[in-house]
Amino acid sequence: MRPRVRKTTLVIHIVASVALVGEVWVLVVLNTSAALTGDAGLAHAAYRLMPALVFAGGIPLSMTALATGVLLGWTSHWGLVRHAWVAIKLALLLATICVGMFLFDPEGMAAATAGAAPAPEPGKWTQVAVPATQLTMLLTATALSVFKPRTRLTAKAILGAKGEARSR
Repeated sequence: MRPRVRKTTLVIHIVASVALVGEVWVLVVLNTSAALTGDAGLAHAAYRLMPALVFAGGIPLSMTALATGVLLGWTSHWGLVRHAWVAIKLALLLATICVGMFLFDPEGMAAATAGAAPAPEPGKWTQVAVPATQLTMLLTATALSVFKPRTRLTAKAILGAKGEARSR
């Protein structure tokens, strides 16, 4: 990849990744506010706002970060699975996306709080934990980007002791 194209791709990747951290932080704040408030109308409004944030921000940002990250991994000396920190970042982003897809349910919470009904106890705290977990994974990926531990992934490292026994 030409240097100018690589740098442009890197800028897009960084901006999408940082914006995704911000979007998930907003979801943590909204969910926490909805869980702690005694105002059922406010909680319902917060849950109704969350799908717009997810569809306008979270999904496009996570897909952009994933696509540019994979492209940068394929075309740089870091590789996708050559260095542990790159592979872990990829796994963390995929886990963040899956957690959001399968465990985050603001539409269900909005339906549950319609008509000024209080949010169900276990559900509202689960909905706080999901984006908090996503935020933790994204911040870990950010730290890996900065510190770049130099652990290389080799066939021997991936296979572990079983691979060593087979090679003898």
